[in-house]
Amino acid sequence: MWLFAAFVAVPIIEIALFIQVGGAIGLWPTLAIVILTAIIGTYLVRTQGLLALNQISRSFNELRNPAEPLAHGAMILVAGALLLTPGFFTDGVGFALLLPPVRAMVYRYLSSRMAAGEVRFQSGFRPPHDPNVIDGEYEEVKPRNTSGPSGWTKH
Repeated sequence: MWLFAAFVAVPIIEIALFIQVGGAIGLWPTLAIVILTAIIGTYLVRTQGLLALNQISRSFNELRNPAEPLAHGAMILVAGALLLTPGFFTDGVGFALLLPPVRAMVYRYLSSRMAAGEVRFQSGFRPPHDPNVIDGEYEEVKPRNTSGPSGWTKH
């Protein structure tokens, strides 16, 4: 239900803000601000996104839980979509999501509302027994001389 309310409320807020800002500063400055925020937002999303990718990569390399860097990356992606959407309200929310303290606050709020287990990797880690998985061992066999017959057939 809240998603429906957001889809109705956001366009109404954007239209009201366009009317107010356009009436105060005029049409062309209003359009220039919308285009400028899209350009600046694209640049900021790109730089913040690269930082987030580095943090995700580092967490995988150090075998740390990648949930927080992944969430930050997702919020940066949402910020980019909001900044490319014409409007002042969406730009405000998008720019706010580009600020690391705001993302950290949103992450803490969302993670407090979710429950997830953590997987710890140890040497000798074995997954739980699954009846659909067949355990087996193998031994590497060196290839024989293939210039002659295989030995399975007689001449």
